Amino acid sequence: MRPLLVLDIVGLTPALLEHMPRVRAVGADGFTAPLDGVLPAVTCTAQSSMLTGTLPREHGIVANGWYFRDLAEVWLWRQSNHLVQRPKVWHAARARFGEGFTTAKMFWWYNMYADVQWAATPRPVYPADGRKLPSIHTDPPELKAALQGPLGTFPLFNFWGPTADLKSSDWIARATRQVIDAHRPSLTLCYLPHLDYDLQRHGPHGPEAKAAAAEIDRVAGDLIDHARGQGYAVIVVSEYGITPVTDGVHINRALREAGLLKANVVDTGWELLDAGASDAFAVADHQVAHVYVRRAEDVPKVKGLLEALDGVERVLDAEGKREAGLDHPRSGELVALAAPDRWFTYYYWLDDAVMPDFARTVDIHRKPGYDPVELFLDPRIALPKVKVGLTLLKKMLGLRYYMDVIPLDATLVRGSHGRLPAKDEDGPVVLSTEVIGAADRLPMTGVFDLMLDTLARD
Repeated sequence: MRPLLVLDIVGLTPALLEHMPRVRAVGADGFTAPLDGVLPAVTCTAQSSMLTGTLPREHGIVANGWYFRDLAEVWLWRQSNHLVQRPKVWHAARARFGEGFTTAKMFWWYNMYADVQWAATPRPVYPADGRKLPSIHTDPPELKAALQGPLGTFPLFNFWGPTADLKSSDWIARATRQVIDAHRPSLTLCYLPHLDYDLQRHGPHGPEAKAAAAEIDRVAGDLIDHARGQGYAVIVVSEYGITPVTDGVHINRALREAGLLKANVVDTGWELLDAGASDAFAVADHQVAHVYVRRAEDVPKVKGLLEALDGVERVLDAEGKREAGLDHPRSGELVALAAPDRWFTYYYWLDDAVMPDFARTVDIHRKPGYDPVELFLDPRIALPKVKVGLTLLKKMLGLRYYMDVIPLDATLVRGSHGRLPAKDEDGPVVLSTEVIGAADRLPMTGVFDLMLDTLARD
């Protein structure tokens, strides 16, 4: 058995490989091929499809989050591996190669409580005074100190939000190298998100995208070279490609105006989505939205309303979900797909005077949908860095603080994903140092067998 590093470079496409010579070199002796993505083309769904070799209808990860019907609540970015309903590649590898087979899962999603030997993932701490402290969750627990001792505290605020940049990916790559050197796992899974940031901020074709590609090429290249020097085979994958967009589609506001979505007015005057009381509402996730309809007889009406909404290209009903492999109980009764140049906002209020307090903050757990506008500072703030600095000073002093610096302008976002790409150069890609399993193209579920076949090589 040969040890294997699988590197997930989020947002990598054949078009961007032109600016990434060190990553491109992975396929020089093996192969490079387009990946046929899964719907929705988002992180949690794509990774689960690769790690289980199955579609969402089987593994159950229908998006980055969904409506938990028994709780009557929307939850995104959960971390328990128990949510993935099919065996993973390390289970198949352990059965094939013996109990001595080991796995390190470095920041791939659904990381917590995965039955691997070493795991690390972001896990901030929320003290009772309202602060958010950067931290990670590791298994075994002592791995946390082993990583953060030499590397410093994980740079959480560089992992997502207006200050997201290369620092988080560089930290993850260095942590992965440390685990390889200390433990030599049979299979090492490493997640590098850097391309996601500036491609969503600025689009995939400008100078910012080229600069981001060069930056992650350096970080990934160092890890690849180190792993290969240790005798590892290397597979590089991506989950999706990012394509240009011009504006958001306010799908929940349309449902609200139609009297289908209900909001609860709390004592502060804010409106909160009342999912359990709503006849229909959407969980927005980039360019895909799961639409939950309480009564079956309302499904045709809601489908017609959404099909007429500007920026919606298609609405999948039960048959459409079956064709897409999304026919799972966690899916909405309907699944809306945005037009190629649009994406779905989660906004459900009709007047900013009653928007919830989290709307203008980075808060991936309380927002009932994905919000890429969290990557921006509000351009209307005269001195945003001064405001952020003063707010962080409150944090350092142990005071309560409110980081209300996120805009509400959907036109700021210039890149998105979630749809299947119209052409290969805009879609995900796989590169391998080995010719094992080489093909002209590969389904995303085929990465499962590619990993196993590569591991089987002497």
